[in-house]
Amino acid sequence: MSGIKRREFMALSAGVSAMAASAANSVTAQSLDASSLDSSGLVVCMHGITSDGFDFRTTMEGWARAGIVAVEPDLVKAREFETANGPGSARKLLDDLGQSAFSSTNQLFLDEDSEQRAAAIESLKWKVELAVSLGADRLVIPSTASQPHTLADYARLQENLFEAAEIARPYDFALMLEFTRNSRLVNNLRTSLDVVRTLNHPNLKFMLDLYHFWAGPSKFEDLDLVRPGEIHHVHFADTPRQPPLEVAEQKDRAFPGEGVAPLQKILNKLAELGYNRALSLELFDPVVRSTDPQVIAAKGLQTITPFIDGVGA
Repeated sequence: MSGIKRREFMALSAGVSAMAASAANSVTAQSLDASSLDSSGLVVCMHGITSDGFDFRTTMEGWARAGIVAVEPDLVKAREFETANGPGSARKLLDDLGQSAFSSTNQLFLDEDSEQRAAAIESLKWKVELAVSLGADRLVIPSTASQPHTLADYARLQENLFEAAEIARPYDFALMLEFTRNSRLVNNLRTSLDVVRTLNHPNLKFMLDLYHFWAGPSKFEDLDLVRPGEIHHVHFADTPRQPPLEVAEQKDRAFPGEGVAPLQKILNKLAELGYNRALSLELFDPVVRSTDPQVIAAKGLQTITPFIDGVGA
């Protein structure tokens, strides 16, 4: 399970400085522009939700002290920071800390027609602009469709995603469709690939969340359907042994290596497919989200780095 005990907090805190000094990340401690990140190599990244019990500055500074340079900022937190500190202040903080926005998160309710969709489209507009100002060139759009659907609804899904992608087009910015295991429209790799390829829009891309991949209806062999260069981003978390998947929730995601997913085998396959970028730790456990970001980032480095080192071994 993703929760960690007090003694583990203490041990991780004691080891943070050494971990940062060892440069577990392969990205140098300086801010990079979005165009240079695709060749940065596999790198440990932190997802904003993982430390969302804290404000933007506290989170970024804590992650930086742990040695994290690749971040996936929570755009709502970044906007709150800029409201208090002025336009451009969030990017300046990242630059001062030597961090780069490898992605940004997120916008829900874009896939199916619902009462939330109009507001989601308006939110997407400012989120794309803010993400660009932070140096990011991509944003996650999970499929969270909760209502029953039929085959006929996929035409409407394409229309909805086209509308969203057109908002990103002027910024040369990518929206990344994330399949989620409980979605009633896009809950597996095969459907996600088909939707992205069928729409064939330059600003809609395919991504993988390894929890949704392994805990959902996808199969390992589905990765053979992915073309080299087609994976735009990866969320990296483990599937817990308990609770059973039938009752498991987002909060039950595990730190890498603490669950049952064959993460090394999966990552080796992603590397074969040419993926050479961020592995973003996304955890929803309330204990994790309310724990010192430095401690959680240190554990992120500790648990993900061995998988990076294991590629090709």
